[in-house]
Amino acid sequence: MMLDVTIDGVGTVKAVIDKENSATVDALEEALPIESKVNRWGDEIYFYVDFDAPVEEDARSEMNVGEIAYWPNGPAIAIFFGPTPASTGAEPVAASDCNVIGRIEVSPDLLQKARSGAKIRIEKSD
Repeated sequence: MMLDVTIDGVGTVKAVIDKENSATVDALEEALPIESKVNRWGDEIYFYVDFDAPVEEDARSEMNVGEIAYWPNGPAIAIFFGPTPASTGAEPVAASDCNVIGRIEVSPDLLQKARSGAKIRIEKSD
């Protein structure tokens, strides 16, 4: 599934949701479109969502730059583009285990322009 992620002050970026057979992806798809506000945590943006999904078997806290994950503790969707306050090196580390569901299709550096409080909208891409 392809998504358009539109962030005020950044523009629209493409995201690929490529996890299959996932309660998280099913819940996300049912909730679309989603509008929320950006929160920053180091080089991570996250935004609260109105759906719940369980922590999945392959959940993890060590992320790769560009990954998109569902954070059950929020509940929120997070996009990782560099180190977070939990990182000890250059790779992002989430606050707790997340269900990785996909990745962004642009340079993660573009997300540096995202500011806390900015409007974010997620919808299926045409």
